[in-house]
Amino acid sequence: MAVESRGSETTAEAGLQVAVQVREIRRARHLSQRQLAGRMQVPRTYISKIENGKAIPTLGSLERLATALGVDLSQLVKDARSRREEEVASILADAFLAEVAELLPHLDSLHRSLVLGAARDMAMGRRRIA
Repeated sequence: MAVESRGSETTAEAGLQVAVQVREIRRARHLSQRQLAGRMQVPRTYISKIENGKAIPTLGSLERLATALGVDLSQLVKDARSRREEEVASILADAFLAEVAELLPHLDSLHRSLVLGAARDMAMGRRRIA
């Protein structure tokens, strides 16, 4: 029985990952649920159900979603680990950030916190007053 519940948890998790990806990509493309539904020729409520994890799209629907969103199918089924790995690779592609990332493990927690706080402030356009 443990195997069965494990399988349904995996399906539910996969459905939620697809839901998050569809919503994020749709919003990034500045599309409403109605516009996306129109591109797919499905009711708007179907898009809502997918985004809320109440419906798990079939492979055919995933392909149509990917086409309607203008992305590769793999974009819709990425798990959190894959997204994090892509984000890290993107950050480390910058030579300066790669150098900073390499030095961070050598700092004590106070100095690491100060460096990260300063970087966060710079990224948000704020200046620290020393």
